[in-house]
Amino acid sequence: MPRKNKQHTKQFKLDAVNYRKEHPDLTQVECAKNLGIGTSTLARWETQFKDNDGDIPTRGSGNYSSDEAKEIARLKRELRDAQDALDVLKKPSAFWETTNRSHIYRGYC
Repeated sequence: MPRKNKQHTKQFKLDAVNYRKEHPDLTQVECAKNLGIGTSTLARWETQFKDNDGDIPTRGSGNYSSDEAKEIARLKRELRDAQDALDVLKKPSAFWETTNRSHIYRGYC
């Protein structure tokens, strides 16, 4: 079965762990099935919850430690995009330089 790369919000993860705590009569497998997630996923979230003092660390575009970190990430992306655009612009000029030189050597100019 192909794996779905579904990103769950931090709140969903916390709610899933709380759901498991609130339903001690259900097994982990039953809780995961009720929530529509895999058993190993729920187990991982529970472990993260225990290891991080009741918090679940998350990754992704909206998870920055501060506004400054978010701004730094945005500026790095912008710089990378500008450098990529510059590299693209440099390539055709190198092409034209070699093409023009070959005409000179052949006596066309």
